[in-house]
Amino acid sequence: MSDVNYVHVPTLAELLVMGAGQGFIEINTSNLGKRINKSQQAASKHLLELESLGFIVRARIGQKFKVRVTDRGYKEIENISSLLKTALEAPTPSTLIAFEGKVVSGMGEGAYYMSLEGYKTQFMEKLGYRPYPGTLNVKLSEQLFTNSRHDIDRSSHIYIDGFNDGSRTYGWVKCYPADINDGAITDSAILVLERTHYDNSLLEVIAPVCIKDYLGIRNGDKVKIRVHSNIV
Repeated sequence: MSDVNYVHVPTLAELLVMGAGQGFIEINTSNLGKRINKSQQAASKHLLELESLGFIVRARIGQKFKVRVTDRGYKEIENISSLLKTALEAPTPSTLIAFEGKVVSGMGEGAYYMSLEGYKTQFMEKLGYRPYPGTLNVKLSEQLFTNSRHDIDRSSHIYIDGFNDGSRTYGWVKCYPADINDGAITDSAILVLERTHYDNSLLEVIAPVCIKDYLGIRNGDKVKIRVHSNIV
């Protein structure tokens, strides 16, 4: 754990920018305050506290003060810089976004879109399977899960391009890999369509099998879905 109070980090860093790591520099606390977006009094207080911690040394010359950052102070900023670099470059952890809801009837949109060759070919190429011609429609049961619906928009996904078949244009589809009922079905995905009549309280789920038949479920039954993704 760092010894420095983190409110002092900008002050210590600014002193290094001003050249106080190489030797004594003359300090005007009003100017320093402006550089760290603080008052003159706050800048003066920071210098006193940094001196008490051994991160800087001050020398009075007449009516003026000069300041130098000590080896300890330089090392402190170096450690903080290394920590921040590690945090920014760390791999994004895998996340699980869980949903629960009841199976409901849809409007037939899923079956229609799954039948279009412009989508089917891309599903095979990008998901590795041709989805069953229809979606499982899940009505989210609680506000918690409705709120989580927004989280998947920031997650990694498989993008299915929109296309034009000569008579009309079809929008893009985003596929978020998921599993159903704690892994009873592992090859599945939540669909987010560019154009849909549904709101965020309903999920459309695809799989290479008829999900209802495979799991032995019907309208009104509860189902659990987990999105496997990395936040981007």
